[in-house]
Amino acid sequence: MSHSTAGSLRAVTLDDVRGAQKMLSGVARTTAMEGSRHLSRRVGAPVHLKCENLQRTGSFKLRGAYVRIAGLLPEERAAGVVAASAGNHAQGVALASSLLGVRSTVFMPKGAPLPKISATREYGAEVRLHGQVVDESLAAAVEYAQETGAVFIHPFDHPDVIAGQGTVGLEILEQCPEVRTIVVGVGGGGLAAGIAVAAKALRPDVRIVGVQAAGAAAYPPSLAAGRPVAVRNPVTMADGIKVGRPGDVPFGIVGELVDEVCTVTEDELSAALLLCLERAKLVVEPAGASPVAALLSRPGAFEGPVVAVLSGGNVDPVLMERVLRHGMAAQGRYLAVRLRLTDRPGALASLLGSLSVVDANVLDVSHVRTDPRLGLTEAEVELHLETKGPAHCAEVERALREAGYTVMV
Repeated sequence: MSHSTAGSLRAVTLDDVRGAQKMLSGVARTTAMEGSRHLSRRVGAPVHLKCENLQRTGSFKLRGAYVRIAGLLPEERAAGVVAASAGNHAQGVALASSLLGVRSTVFMPKGAPLPKISATREYGAEVRLHGQVVDESLAAAVEYAQETGAVFIHPFDHPDVIAGQGTVGLEILEQCPEVRTIVVGVGGGGLAAGIAVAAKALRPDVRIVGVQAAGAAAYPPSLAAGRPVAVRNPVTMADGIKVGRPGDVPFGIVGELVDEVCTVTEDELSAALLLCLERAKLVVEPAGASPVAALLSRPGAFEGPVVAVLSGGNVDPVLMERVLRHGMAAQGRYLAVRLRLTDRPGALASLLGSLSVVDANVLDVSHVRTDPRLGLTEAEVELHLETKGPAHCAEVERALREAGYTVMV
């Protein structure tokens, strides 16, 4: 493996990826490839899920981090390593360093989910909370590297990291040799670049499709401009692919070998995460669900067999609850309504009775009696309902109106 700096543009080759695979033997799991009958029906072609959410540390990041750190010179290892991350890269670096006997320091935003902070510490890293966003943590990590001599481990912008992530591509071809399309989430581009290097070298006919969140899509404008272009203030629930600027090293590879980069909305990400949980029985974070979101949003655009890479499963339980509700709403299975009723004994019970008749499940009730907008005998009720789909939502609204309520959805 190379000892190049993060800014190096040295090409990553199939031999590099094969070398990384040997290095990762006994370290990274060969993750499962699961068929999805539901997605296959939706897409009209066989769909398989590459389950990197079941990798050690819960994501593919261990692969690249281990290969990068294992390739350090003895004096570099002695100086220790430093990284910045909101979660997956942090855990990958922490475990890789522990396995290799290297001291690691990881800078994380103060608002990082507590489970990810705890896991990073348990894997052996010293965690320092700095800044409100990853960019601030990143600046602190770079400064720490300059002050202490620790080696900065970039999450995607280094040939060794890309070679490590490329081992996912080798496994895909071994597990599904007839694959025609590989769909993978794209943040900085390390995973997509590594998979593309491996897949295109062995199967030039395989189509590689990258997927970005629409609110953090730096690759489409960058590819159009022919150089990495930063997106200001990227916004998405998919923090694993929430990257404002492509890496220099992966950008060159993605531009040459990836056939298409498309985008998905937050609604589509939520629906995909919900589908993975309900139909595939897999816990997947929003970034990991992005390939499934692309399949759902453009079901006829992918030649099969298709492999969708579920890149990670480290989702904060609080975010999971919000995303699941969002996903249910996107599928028409969650309805929030506000209405007014006469503030008298039994009024709320009558309202709930009307909902019971149409089999709507009440998840939450907010009852307001004191508000300047309300009349003396009025009360306002906000209801969060679980429904069976868009048609059932319409039925619920109709039943409430027929019962005499003024409904605001």
